[in-house]
This record gives sequence, structure tokens and C-alpha cells, in this order.
Amino acid sequence: MKRGRKRTYYPNNWQQYKDSPDDMFINHTYEEFMDWKIEGWYLPSSVSCIIRVEEFDGTINEYTYQTQGHAKRKVKQLVKDRRDFVICDNESIHSMEATK
Repeated sequence: MKRGRKRTYYPNNWQQYKDSPDDMFINHTYEEFMDWKIEGWYLPSSVSCIIRVEEFDGTINEYTYQTQGHAKRKVKQLVKDRRDFVICDNESIHSMEATK
């Protein structure tokens, strides 16, 4: 049996946030939130694209690729296998549905 180091505990500060008055937080509109989180996504420079595949049992698997070549091979395989998937890069998000 491998003996490892005890994991370091990093405390969170949830109580400080809970106890903070409401005026410390900025109110955002729905449109601002959508622009910021949905339309303002970005991938780190080490990631070329992310592919999310819906499995036959309903679970989702996520694949992250550093190069477009590897991602293209995965897309070809998914299309050949008639799978539904979503592909995201820094330019766009596309939902691809297999024809049944």
C-alpha cells in the first residue's frame, strides 16, 4: 500500500461572504451576466478546443485537445459513429446532432 502525504486543507471563506452586507456586491442584469459568462468564454492558450459527447446512457464525456489535428480526428470518429456532440474553441460553439 502506498503511503502518501496528507492532503493540505485550504479553508474557504464562505462565512465571510455570508456575513457581508448586500451593498458590498454589485447587482448585475441578466443581459450583463449572459454577455459576461455565456458570450465571453475563453479557453486557456494550452487548449485548442473542447468536445463534449453525449453517451448512449445520457452521461456526458468531455475531451480537451491541445492541437486541432487530434480534435479533427475525434470529430471524424464521432461523425462516423453518428454521435451527438458539442465542440467549442475560442471562436465559436457548435452543437452537432447526428442524423438518425
